[in-house]
Amino acid sequence: RLATSQPAVSGQLKRLRGLIGDPLLVRAGSGMAPTAVALSLLPAAAQVLQGAQLLFGGLAATQAFAPQVAGQTFRLAISDYLDPLFLPELVARVRAQAPGVTLDLLPLTREYDYRGQLARGEVDLVIGNWLSPPAELHLGRLVSDELVCLVAKDHPAVRNPRQWTAERYLAAEHIAPTPLHAGGVGVVDELLQAQGLERRILVRSPHFGLAPAMVARSALVLTTGRQFCARYIGTLPVRILRCPVDFPPLTYYQLWHDMTHASAAARWLREQVRDVARSLLELKA
Repeated sequence: RLATSQPAVSGQLKRLRGLIGDPLLVRAGSGMAPTAVALSLLPAAAQVLQGAQLLFGGLAATQAFAPQVAGQTFRLAISDYLDPLFLPELVARVRAQAPGVTLDLLPLTREYDYRGQLARGEVDLVIGNWLSPPAELHLGRLVSDELVCLVAKDHPAVRNPRQWTAERYLAAEHIAPTPLHAGGVGVVDELLQAQGLERRILVRSPHFGLAPAMVARSALVLTTGRQFCARYIGTLPVRILRCPVDFPPLTYYQLWHDMTHASAAARWLREQVRDVARSLLELKA
């Protein structure tokens, strides 16, 4: 990957260790692992490298990207709260326009340090929903969706919709995704807490795409975007109900770091993500 020999890399690493006063890389099993000092230096090193690319490679290196002949790998961390058609559409679009590009799709879980991964250049783009996206990252708004309830077709709230009150909603049996950060409660529960409310969560699952099937066979209530829920009507015995609690729309974003902001390749990727999100909205309409 560095286009140089192993002895040359060892020599460069030795000089870096002498300059910084830290081992930087240490043995870990059959490979090498970065030290804490090395990890702390990565964001600054990434900025230096980006500046060097602009200085010595010229602006043309960041302004030209030909998807038809590109052969690079894009790494995306994606929440599965999205419309289930989103990823298939995105993959099909990228494959059609850039057949030589590889997509590495990573799950956006609570263990995944997406802010650190973006800052270190280990992931190109993160897609999900946040009430307050991190301020240090660039963001592109993809879609806003109404929060609704997905329930089994024989759920009591379906039989008696007038009795589907805020009190009954809060007392119902809920299924919720595992929060994306330790100590968090999730977007819906953050919104409830802001109103001094709390619901009864009986199931927390990191496998959000399986939640509709769990709902179909139980009295569980799933609260999420209408666009996500609508894809399961007709394929599962489920129904969509309005949320009796007043929620603002759920907004999905794509996030990226400043180190890839000027990259033509990364900009092309972000445009594909944006266009797929828009096309799904048009399909829904």
